[in-house]
Amino acid sequence: MSEGETALARRVGEALKQGRLHLVTAESCTGGGIAATITEIPGSSNWFERGFIVYSNASKVEVLGVDPELLGGQGAVSEAVVQAMTAGALAHSTAGLAVAVSGIAGPDGGSAEKPVGTVCLAWQRRGQGAVTQTVWLAGNRGEVRAATIHHALEGILRVLQPRVL
Repeated sequence: MSEGETALARRVGEALKQGRLHLVTAESCTGGGIAATITEIPGSSNWFERGFIVYSNASKVEVLGVDPELLGGQGAVSEAVVQAMTAGALAHSTAGLAVAVSGIAGPDGGSAEKPVGTVCLAWQRRGQGAVTQTVWLAGNRGEVRAATIHHALEGILRVLQPRVL
C-alpha cells in the first residue's frame, strides 16, 4: 500500500470515528482490497465492522440478498446492483455505513456497453438512500483494482464530510 493510500485510509478512519460509525464493505472486483487497505491501519477495529467478498452473482444473492432478476436484467456491474449490495451489507451487519463495488478489472470480460475498467460504486448510511457512481478507469487489472479502492475510500469521505474533497 502506498503512502497516499495509507493516509487516505487513516482519514477514513478518523471520519468514521468522529461520526461514531462502523464500516462494512461489499466487494466484488476488488476481492477484499478495500477491507485489506482499511485494516492495515492500527486501531481499525474501532471503526471497521466486517467485509463481504461477493465475487460471483450467486454469492451476491446468497450472502447479501441481491435480487437475481436485478442481476439478470442490469448485470452485476450496475449502479442498481451495487446499491442492492450496500443495502444487503447493512442488513447483514451492525455497521452504520456500507460501501460496495462491482466492476470489470480485465484483462477480459468487457463489452461495448461495459468496457474493461467500468466500475460501479455505492455508499450508504443506515437509514438513508445510497449514493452511486460509475467510473471508467484506465490501466491493467491491478491498476483498475487499486483505483477502485481509492475511489471507494474517497467516496466514504464525501459521504461523511461532503466538503472534504
